[in-house]
Amino acid sequence: MNPLKTISGTIIGGIVLAVIIMLATKGNHMVAGISAQSITIWLHVLSGVTWIGLLYYFNFVQVPALGEAAADEGGPGGAGIAKYVAPRALAWFRWAALATWVTGAAFLLHKGQLHNAFALGLNTDPVNQYAMTIGVGAWLGTIMLFNVWVLIWPNQKKVLGMVEASADQVAKAKNIAFMASRSNTLMSIPMVMSMVGAGHGWAI
Repeated sequence: MNPLKTISGTIIGGIVLAVIIMLATKGNHMVAGISAQSITIWLHVLSGVTWIGLLYYFNFVQVPALGEAAADEGGPGGAGIAKYVAPRALAWFRWAALATWVTGAAFLLHKGQLHNAFALGLNTDPVNQYAMTIGVGAWLGTIMLFNVWVLIWPNQKKVLGMVEASADQVAKAKNIAFMASRSNTLMSIPMVMSMVGAGHGWAI
């Protein structure tokens, strides 16, 4: 059976390939070997790519496309996307968001920097610059996670008809979900800069 014909097979195949590459290229650059920290940050990046990738898909592709579909009289409309695509995309989106935050927190905890990061490094003398840099990203990611689970998902359920709502409630839900999603898109840019910048400098 071809693993590429299923999502699970593709993901497992990608993990197996990654492990093979890691073992085949193991050398002096892998001083720590296979550590909990390395695996945690790998999972953090994978889940983060999934989360932010879907965030950008919603904002750059789906929302504008649905707007055009609604304005296209006699066109196919957006019912197919709303019924089949959006619920599945939102499932991957919200769980990837949670996985990103949990693995990020686990990484900081493993490094002994969780408290310092959320204190933005201001709890030490001198100021912990690493904690400040990555802490900015951690706080932005936390706000974004809140938006996903508290603002976007509950309101999208109303928009998609997954829970009962009046026309006025749906209109309000659309606006709340839209603004929360756009806010997350805005915050994702400095968040990524902070996460990468912790190891490479603000300008990467």
